[in-house]
Amino acid sequence: MAEIIEIPVELTHFQLPEAVLERLQFLLDRQDAGEALTQAERREAEGLVELAEFLSLLHLRSQRVMQQE
Repeated sequence: MAEIIEIPVELTHFQLPEAVLERLQFLLDRQDAGEALTQAERREAEGLVELAEFLSLLHLRSQRVMQQE
C-alpha cells in the first residue's frame, strides 16, 4: 500500500538560490571543458544535481496533485 506524505505548499515553490545555481553551472562548465574537478568539487556538483532533481520532482508531483483536486 502506498503511503501518502503531505507536503506543505510553500515547500513546493522552493527553488535553489541563484548563487547555488551559478556555482553548479560553473562546476559543470569546467567539467564539460575537460578540466578535472577535485574530489570535493565532484561531490559538491553531484549533491547539487541531486538536490535540483529532487526539487524538480517535488514541483512536478505537486502540480499533478493540484490538477487532480
